[in-house]
Amino acid sequence: MIRVHDVILSEDIATAKFACNVSRCKGACCVVGDAGAPVDKEEIPVLRKAFKKLKDRLDPEAVSVANRDGIVQGNSEKGYEITCIESGECIFVQKDDQGIASCAIQNAYYKGEFDWEKPLSCHLYPLRLKHIAGFDYVNYEYIPELCSAGCRRGEDEGIYLSDFLKSALIRRYGEEWYADFLNACEEQRQTVLQSC
Repeated sequence: MIRVHDVILSEDIATAKFACNVSRCKGACCVVGDAGAPVDKEEIPVLRKAFKKLKDRLDPEAVSVANRDGIVQGNSEKGYEITCIESGECIFVQKDDQGIASCAIQNAYYKGEFDWEKPLSCHLYPLRLKHIAGFDYVNYEYIPELCSAGCRRGEDEGIYLSDFLKSALIRRYGEEWYADFLNACEEQRQTVLQSC
C-alpha cells in the first residue's frame, strides 16, 4: 500500500497504465454493472438539479424510472448510488449515432450549460474510494470487459493511470496532495524496477 497524507492507495495505482478509449469500450462503465455509480450525500441536490435541467435529453425509460424510483437509491448507512434502468444503464446516459454512451451531465458541462462536471466517483473511475476511520482507501477496480481497451491504450501511449486521472484526483485532494502522490508513484515504480 502507498500512503499519501490521509489517503491509502493500492500499489498498482502507481504502476498501471490506463487511458479511456471510449471509441472501443463505447462507454461501458456507464451501462454495465450491478449497481449505479456511488455518490456522496452532498452530490444528491446537484444530481436533482441536473436531472431537472437535462431530462428532455435523456432516454424516456430513464426519465420514467427516475420519476418512479428517484434519481438516487440507498441510504446514509449503506451509501447512495445513481438509479439505473433495467438494462443497467445509468439514468444520465446519452448515446450517439455509433451507440457510444456518455454522461449527459458531463456533456452539458463541456458545452458550458452546467457548472458541475459529473459525480466524483465517475470522474475517478476506475479508482474506487472507501472512507474508513478518517482515511480514504483507494483501489484500482480493474474489470476486463470495461477497462481492457483503456489499459491497451495506456500501454500503447505510455500513459500512467496516475497521470490520466490528474484532474479528478486534484478535484478530490488538491494540487499539493497530487504532487506528493506523483512522487510516491515514482518511488513505487522504482521499487518495482529494482525488484525485477
